Amino acid sequence: MFSEMMPTPVLEELIPLFVFIGAGGTGAALYVMRLALFNPDVSWDKKNNPEPWNKLGPNDQYKFYSVNVDYSKLKKEGPDF
Repeated sequence: MFSEMMPTPVLEELIPLFVFIGAGGTGAALYVMRLALFNPDVSWDKKNNPEPWNKLGPNDQYKFYSVNVDYSKLKKEGPDF
């Protein structure tokens, strides 16, 4: 019924729109999932690991993208907790 109301060229022009909207939504969902699983600010297991940010070393990269920082050459500057 819907295809009878719309001419065929209009349906073909909407295909790229659906592809890019779907790719953007998928990318956003994957990034939020990455933040929820790998960010040290999020603690899913409060019984065994209540403060996961204290277990990070200075060489651990948890940012998605870092322009000028080489994490392998960083030294620890604070005390152990």
